[in-house]
Amino acid sequence: MNTEFKKWRNLFLFCLGLFTGTAFCMKWMESDFIYNDSIFTIIGLEATYSKEKVVTILSGIDEHVKKIFRYHLYFDFVFMAGVYPGIASLCMMVRSKINKTAIRNLLLILAVSQLIAWGCDIGENLFLLNWVNNPQVGNDFMIYHTVVFAKWIIALTGAMVAIPLSIKKQTHY
Repeated sequence: MNTEFKKWRNLFLFCLGLFTGTAFCMKWMESDFIYNDSIFTIIGLEATYSKEKVVTILSGIDEHVKKIFRYHLYFDFVFMAGVYPGIASLCMMVRSKINKTAIRNLLLILAVSQLIAWGCDIGENLFLLNWVNNPQVGNDFMIYHTVVFAKWIIALTGAMVAIPLSIKKQTHY
């Protein structure tokens, strides 16, 4: 095992632990996301709820739920420090075992692009923190959705390229 791979593997394992611990905490908090006797979801706020529904939820939740929601978003900042560097390190681990220049370059681009995804996720949380304190979404909703979808596309592309390549025993690409 080469030293480059070992460095990236150590970072990946650290990120995996961070990801797992914070994901557990955030999942536990989500059962308190209640509005009108129904649970609302982060995915709903990110992708499926209309602007009107987001405003209705964020303006209608009580102070206890707002507090839990804020805690969730703060935990998400730590979660991000596990996810995006984890995906980047996975790309770099796979890259260290590949010979073909084009695939190596693609993996490098996907690894570096996780910084963009991370920035998008930070932006998403800042939108939500602002809106939970002042639920007037205004014209920012389209920007918010663009940021959210960019984050998901970049992160999933990195993972979906690196994971299958990492499963191969001998990579001769």
